[in-house]
Amino acid sequence: MSEPREPLRNIIVAGGGQLGVLTALALKRAVPMAQVTVVGTPPDPNALADRLGTALPFTNRLHDRLGVDEAVLVSEAGASHRLLMRTTGFTAGHEGFAAYGALPETKLRSRFAREWGGGSRSGSAQQTVGSLAEALVASGRFRPPGPGESTPLAEVDYALRWNVGAYRSLLIGRAQKMGVQYVEGEVASLEADADGTVSAIGLTGGQVLGAELFVDCSGTRGALVSRLPRLEWNDWSAYLPVRAVVLERPGRGVLALEDHAAMTEEGWVVGHAARDGHQRILGVRDSADPAQAADVLGGSAPVAVVPLSPGAMATPWQGNVVALGDAAARFEPLGFLNLDLAHRQLDLLLELLPGREVDARERGEFNRRAELMAEGVRDTLGLYYAALEAERVYGRLERSPALENLLDQYARRGRIPHSEEGALMNEEIVSLLAALGIEGGEIPVSRAEGAQGMHAAQGAFAAKVDAALAASPPYAEWLQSVLAPAPG
Repeated sequence: MSEPREPLRNIIVAGGGQLGVLTALALKRAVPMAQVTVVGTPPDPNALADRLGTALPFTNRLHDRLGVDEAVLVSEAGASHRLLMRTTGFTAGHEGFAAYGALPETKLRSRFAREWGGGSRSGSAQQTVGSLAEALVASGRFRPPGPGESTPLAEVDYALRWNVGAYRSLLIGRAQKMGVQYVEGEVASLEADADGTVSAIGLTGGQVLGAELFVDCSGTRGALVSRLPRLEWNDWSAYLPVRAVVLERPGRGVLALEDHAAMTEEGWVVGHAARDGHQRILGVRDSADPAQAADVLGGSAPVAVVPLSPGAMATPWQGNVVALGDAAARFEPLGFLNLDLAHRQLDLLLELLPGREVDARERGEFNRRAELMAEGVRDTLGLYYAALEAERVYGRLERSPALENLLDQYARRGRIPHSEEGALMNEEIVSLLAALGIEGGEIPVSRAEGAQGMHAAQGAFAAKVDAALAASPPYAEWLQSVLAPAPG
């Protein structure tokens, strides 16, 4: 019979950005009796997981578990909803829509989906919408479904965007109420043994802080992990071509249910809509020329150029130090996977949270699954670069065996192989591939589906679209209603 372990008494989180504060809040909820201290290291302008205020639907569920109310994010952190990504130019003359959620994969590859919509457009085709999300975006209507709601809105998954400063302030308020401590300073030294087990950190100014668990959320500088005796980094430069990300100064606020990704001659451009300012991001192959980048971004001078050396730590948990976010993996923000990966790493840490003494099996399982998560992100980004125009602009890139197999199976059989810890659901991968203009093979259910079955599916889908639209007010009206002050 296993003996209960002594719980953690002291935890230190390095990094006071949005990831570090949420991590501290999560750990305090998981171990209420432990003292959790955030060390506010100098902000890292190159940490995309801290810089960009958006993630994927997984974050909504993580927020729910941690008591971060979506309604409060809307009212106090400028949050808005994204139902899909609109893609243009990744295949010549092609526009597509990549929605979120677990729609039946066979439906996406059926004859009905191909003839009725199914997530893609060409320059000449006149097609009806292929998903509930697309219908809602086209009409500008949406509201998040209530608990237990039985309308088709309950089938629509979505991501959130928010104002980073307001979001971080909201989390800080929650963390302070729970007793999380804050110390500002720069890490100057570690007291560690040869295996990477750290007993204390020293800050500039002489303060020494001890703990049993250290979590590095400090960004690309890796305030903790960069000082460990062994630091092995998996280089992704052969797989991912972007070496600099150019961010324009946010313009006026935009209320939209979609974001955009477009392929241009200079590289991809992602448009990030937000209530407090629309921002475009350019991914370039070499070091960025600010003047040329300004031309691509419509004359808007860049507010920041973030250099990129893509890759991931081979073992992000060493000794009793765990790296999350940009401290563990660095890559371009195409598809907004940066904070999503960081939050999934945090969720994995909560699942395998150790006691005062770290069990090597917990550490090994974390590293195994964290590596799969990171590789899943790398290969998901590889899908974008497999599109014809992306390959022409960036050149042919190396692909992992897993990505080669996925593209082969999809092209020949219309199926997506199962992968553990993938960045997207299989259904979302199918939707993304269709949106990028990458054609898949016909699956057996599509060949077996007769005209009668197709027409029945069309009718059922049309009825579902009508019901979803009837249940949804114009998004701007809904937002105004929830932001309006309570009467009296």
